[in-house]
This record gives sequence, C-alpha cells and structure tokens, in this order.
Amino acid sequence: MSRSRAVLRAVVPLVFLVPLAACGGSPGEGGRGQDTAAAPGFPYTVTNCGVTSTFQGPPRRAVTMNQHATELLLALGLQDRIVGSAYLDDAVLPAYRPAYDTVKVLAKEYPSKETLLGADPDFVYGGYSSAFDKAQGRDRAGLAKSGINSRLNVEYCTSGPVRLDQLKTEITEVARIFGVPERGAELIADEQRRIDAVTTRVKDKPRPAVFVYDSGDATASTSGGGGIGNEIVTLSGGTNVFADLKDTFGDVSWEKVIERRPEVVLIYDYGGTTVEAKKQRLLNDPALAGVPAVKNRRFVVLPLSSAVLGVRVADAVESLGRQLHPDTA
Repeated sequence: MSRSRAVLRAVVPLVFLVPLAACGGSPGEGGRGQDTAAAPGFPYTVTNCGVTSTFQGPPRRAVTMNQHATELLLALGLQDRIVGSAYLDDAVLPAYRPAYDTVKVLAKEYPSKETLLGADPDFVYGGYSSAFDKAQGRDRAGLAKSGINSRLNVEYCTSGPVRLDQLKTEITEVARIFGVPERGAELIADEQRRIDAVTTRVKDKPRPAVFVYDSGDATASTSGGGGIGNEIVTLSGGTNVFADLKDTFGDVSWEKVIERRPEVVLIYDYGGTTVEAKKQRLLNDPALAGVPAVKNRRFVVLPLSSAVLGVRVADAVESLGRQLHPDTA
C-alpha cells in the first residue's frame, strides 16, 4: 500500500490538564513569533530526522498533519496551540473529541501549500513522511525558509526496528518542544503501565503466527519488522510472520503468505475498503484455502491509526492482546 496518503480504551485523558501558560515560542532560531524573554527551559535544540531546530520558546501556532500527530498534541493538552489539522484515518479517540472539535480542519487530506501557509503556523508536525512532500511545496527545508519549524514522527526515520524506545523519544521530544515535559512523562508512564499489564498476562501463552493484511489484491501489503506494528504484535503475544521485512510496510506475494502458514490474520481497518471486504478477499481465494488462519476464519482487527507510532500504542496492545488471547482478558 502506498504511504502517499496519511497512512479500545483511550489513554488517560490528559487533554483535561490545565493548558499551557501563555508563553510564546518561535519556530526556530530567528523565526517568527518568538518572545523577547526566553521561556523556562528554552532555548531548546533538537535534531529530528536529520533536521536540527532551535526553539526559543514553545510553538504557539502548530499545524498537525496525520492523525497520530494530532492525537499526540491533544493527549498533551495542547489543543490551544493547534491552529489547524489535516488527514484523519478514522474517528478521533472519544477522550480527545471535545478538544479536537475546537481545532480548525484545514483539509480532509493534506492541505495545499497556500492553505498551510495561510494558517500562519510556527510549527508543522507530520505523522508520515508524505506530509512533507516537496513536489507539493510542503518540504521541511522550504518551511524552514519561511521561518517555520517542523517535525516528522521518528517511525519514518529510525535506523533499525521501531520499539517502545522510539515511542518514548517521540512523546518526550514533542512534550519538551512545547514546554510540558511533565505531561510527556505522565503519558509515557501510563502507556508503559498498560503495556506491561498485557505482556504479563500473555507471557506464558502460545504465540500464534500473525499475518498483517493492510491491503492489496495482486500482492499483499503487510507490516514488516521495521515499524511499531511489528512490536505491537510481539507485545500482544503473537509473532509477525513477515518480521524479516526491514521496512515498516512492504508488499509480499501471496505465495509467501501461503508458505508461512499464518494462524491469525490481523486486518488493518481504514479507508474505503471495509474489514468485511478484506475478509472476503481472503476467504474467496482458493489458493489461500489451506492457510490455517483462513481455513479457521481466525481474523482480528485493529484500526490503522492504532498501528502507528503514537498515543494509541497501548490501546493497540490491549486490544490485540484480548483478541489473540481471549482467555487472558
């Protein structure tokens, strides 16, 4: 599946924490909107996906692109700092919905360069690398020339497999950028507590072989070993049959799926193709009839927005853990 498009129980609703004090922030060294007096803890310099930015104070006018970027800022109680958002894969978590409803939606998918700049942001936060498409005029270098700092979710620039360490990095650095490190620490602690509870319950259980079915007909788009999706399967008590793929997502042949004999199919739910349609594509393929997961009709489901590096990781581990090991729920 192309990543050119943006792409349970809610985490502790930190959106109800007291909003940030009205201390301004720049989009970077010499950028717009910086206060003459530095905010506590600033200036702050961070290197993200090869781009180094210096913040003289917390961003005041952030634009979030992709659901997991938007939800992370909402989880940190920063809805008052978001001047625009774009590109959801599904509904915002219920705990964040009241805060999200106060945020302006710039575009159903990615905004044009003109729309993005029209929001007058001092910071742009993208969940997928496609958020910063140079051909569309949204590249990070171009934004920097306009005095706008940016950040890309580290899942798309991590060298090696993405684990919980990268989730902690993402939350910690974003919270630090906005001057609310204590909120980031609380969120990390809650995610870890919930994940630990699942891994404890499933640690002695058999680990079924899981094939992640994202999309595809001639070939299958699946979750490789490079992304947080692989880690979610592992933490939930399963084994990803395509963990040897280095990328976050990859295309594999159906022959490979048959060879690896998955016991469970994990379907990612999003977009215009329903979960039921994906099930029927597998069930109606005679070549897959002997695959244990298909033969036994053992399907489990996660929304795509829960299978990326963001505040839904604990949600995903809890949900998938229950589905793979219902006797431990």
